[in-house]
Amino acid sequence: MTTTTSHTPEPEGLGGPAEVPVRPGRLIQNEATTEIPVHLLFRDEAGPVSVPLRPTVVARRQGTGEQPRLRRPVQPKPRPEPEVDPDLVERPARVLPGAAGVLAGACGAAGCLAASWWAGVLPPPAVAALGLPASAGAGLGPAQWAAYAGAGGLGLLGFGGLARGRTGRAWVLGLFGRYRGTVRRTGLMWVNPLLLRRRVDVRLRHWRSEPMPAADGNGVALRAVVLVVWRVKDTARALLGVEDHESYLRECVEAALARVPVEMPGGPRGSVEAAADVLTRLVARDAAGVGLEVFSVRPVRMEYAPEVAAAMHRRRIAALDARDRATMVTSVVDSVEDTVTRLTMRGLVELDDYERKALVKDLTVAFCAGRGETAI
Repeated sequence: MTTTTSHTPEPEGLGGPAEVPVRPGRLIQNEATTEIPVHLLFRDEAGPVSVPLRPTVVARRQGTGEQPRLRRPVQPKPRPEPEVDPDLVERPARVLPGAAGVLAGACGAAGCLAASWWAGVLPPPAVAALGLPASAGAGLGPAQWAAYAGAGGLGLLGFGGLARGRTGRAWVLGLFGRYRGTVRRTGLMWVNPLLLRRRVDVRLRHWRSEPMPAADGNGVALRAVVLVVWRVKDTARALLGVEDHESYLRECVEAALARVPVEMPGGPRGSVEAAADVLTRLVARDAAGVGLEVFSVRPVRMEYAPEVAAAMHRRRIAALDARDRATMVTSVVDSVEDTVTRLTMRGLVELDDYERKALVKDLTVAFCAGRGETAI
């Protein structure tokens, strides 16, 4: 009789050989390494952890023990803002009250009269009217011509620099191509006549655009008419920082319409207001660099573009026709059922299945023909 003895491995501390752990074989032949983001392996807290950048995990090769490699997401480059000369900022110009110009012009005119009296060229009636003594008649010599030049220049400088400022208007002054300041004062004033004056409207203005290309959320081409409320905030940048600030504003509105989807009236609730807010924010940011302040950009009229208007009209007519047809069929079926039920319940006719089907068919044709003529 053979006895089988089982040998129990002795512990390593007792001097016996230590048992070597053997890794079990794969239970699933197509086993693959699971991809786990690295930032989840080092979490010590149970609460949520805020990660500033979400890493992208690249798959590691099977059986190599290679750690996942992180690929940092590419940050989009910021969109360049329109650059304007930083020194080109509106500042007040130096002007004098209008009384100073009137006084200088009057002094110049008086000097011309005095030079004429001194030269003896003033007519005697004028001398008598002015109460002047008789002139010695020295003639037009160099001294008299110099007096004429000085008095005439003073008069031209005084009267030529008079200007009138209006409410809601401003003067942009320049000298030999250089910006010299802006005048927003009202009333009579004196401005250096050598300065070039350019008038600009600084009142609150609204502009209703012509139909501009746009698109809705599904990409259907539209034509949008928008109402823009704006004003010139910095006159120096508006007139000197761009060639034509009104054309620039128009281009900004058209560019914003190309980026923001708008909806036709009757679309989702609040979509029109949301589109108007986004349009206002985009146009205000683009126009701020040239001294324009935009308060609102709101679509006031929407219509389909000519290339899709016919197709959308046919689709709308087809939808209305299908709805009317379904309503008519439901009404005809109800009328036929009511007629056949009344005839049979009152005992006016006795119908078998074949006669009932024939009656229903005839009544349906008659009712449909009658409703069709009524619709026409």
